[in-house]
Amino acid sequence: MALNPDAVGVESKESSLRFDWKTLVLYALGIGAKRDELDYLYEARGPKVFPTFAVVPGYGAMFELLGRSGGSLEQVVHASQSVRIHGSLPSSGELSTKGKITGLYDLKKLAQMVFVTETRCEGRLVFEAEWSMFFLGQGGFGGPRPPKSLVPKIPGDAQPAFELAEVIPPEQAILSRLSGDVNPLHIDPEFAKVVGFEQGPILHGLATYGYCARALIRSALGGDATRVRAFHGQFRKPIWPGETLVTQGFQVDGGYVMRCLAAGREEPVALCSAELMEP
Repeated sequence: MALNPDAVGVESKESSLRFDWKTLVLYALGIGAKRDELDYLYEARGPKVFPTFAVVPGYGAMFELLGRSGGSLEQVVHASQSVRIHGSLPSSGELSTKGKITGLYDLKKLAQMVFVTETRCEGRLVFEAEWSMFFLGQGGFGGPRPPKSLVPKIPGDAQPAFELAEVIPPEQAILSRLSGDVNPLHIDPEFAKVVGFEQGPILHGLATYGYCARALIRSALGGDATRVRAFHGQFRKPIWPGETLVTQGFQVDGGYVMRCLAAGREEPVALCSAELMEP
């Protein structure tokens, strides 16, 4: 398939997701929630909802718009993700989501696709999200260059306000995909090799994103996810199940910036930032 530059402006169909407490708990487990985080795992306590759950109802729009872009689904890599929280969720209900392609950009060797989604819970706006994907090897189509993207910056020589190291269990990507991102890159060793990951299936970028948000909530916000107004992540390198993910958080005006490292590797696997509401 060839990337279709005329796909900018294409809108997805409205997709629906019926959810209950099991849906919310499954997502929490997929981003590493532990048994001492019972507020997010136990139906008698809500359960509470991690802000990065906002990506889950967008998966239907994501797969539809990726297909309608004309790009190769075997060459997709998640580049960045942002979510903004507008409202809380009940313990069960129905979510409806629509998406729209807002940009297709030419990076010579790569093509970048950007789309946005809006999610409503029974008519009430609860989440907005912006998604950015790379199509490997599909640049050079003569399209525009992308605008400058938001890159979370670690302030100077600041020391982390918190640091959390967590081993990614070998089965974590298999668990994480049950929330809806069923790309075979995260489970099929042969598929991973075909697309260049000889070491095997990688963890979802959006799982790393969720781990990072969870580390902030657990380590700096007293477990209170409602403090997070918006969360942005830029993905730099893959991380494999079995590795140790180290999240370092730095306090800045209005929130935090985070650096996610794979233990033993110097370059961050992700950089994230959070905009907070006052307690």
